[in-house]
Amino acid sequence: MTTKVFIINGGQKFGHSGGRFNETIFQESISFFNQHADFEVKTTNINEEYNPKEEVEKYVWADVIIYHTPIWWFQLPHDLKKYIDLVFTEGYNKGIYHSDGRSSANPAINYGTGGMLKNTKYMLTTSWNAPKEAFTLPNEFFLERSVDDGPLFGFHRMNAFTGMTPLESIHFHDVEKNSNIARDMNLYQEHLRKTFLN
Repeated sequence: MTTKVFIINGGQKFGHSGGRFNETIFQESISFFNQHADFEVKTTNINEEYNPKEEVEKYVWADVIIYHTPIWWFQLPHDLKKYIDLVFTEGYNKGIYHSDGRSSANPAINYGTGGMLKNTKYMLTTSWNAPKEAFTLPNEFFLERSVDDGPLFGFHRMNAFTGMTPLESIHFHDVEKNSNIARDMNLYQEHLRKTFLN
């Protein structure tokens, strides 16, 4: 049975960022899945023109969404956030969500249960200037909160709102001052094998 994978390159070109790391990992993903006959791939690069209606169709088509994004000021880059705002809004009653899940009979409960992508999984990769120790060491900047439960908690709840469930994320740290592309791509290949081939 074929697994349908939709890969999104959120590596925006802006300021001093050329989006090169996320372009590299985006191409690594495409190459990995194209080497295995039981995967079918669709892609979007947020730096290129897109049609929100067609992007909704990709979400609905996919079994797995893969997001590649840098983190700027502890959030998604503005063009990736714009992409999500446009596409998810377009997806109302078209396969992404039908409501916030609540009923007028008891509006205090069931918020966030109106997603329509309940059979879809997603995986997140992020790239950071921050070293991993900023998240793990006592008294360091992120107060011992992980990427997923700290800065990107809202991103994960956003995907949960659509009904999607997460696969294990992978985060690349210190990519501006101490990048090691060969090491990171080896780690990523191992992560893909573990996540999709085992």
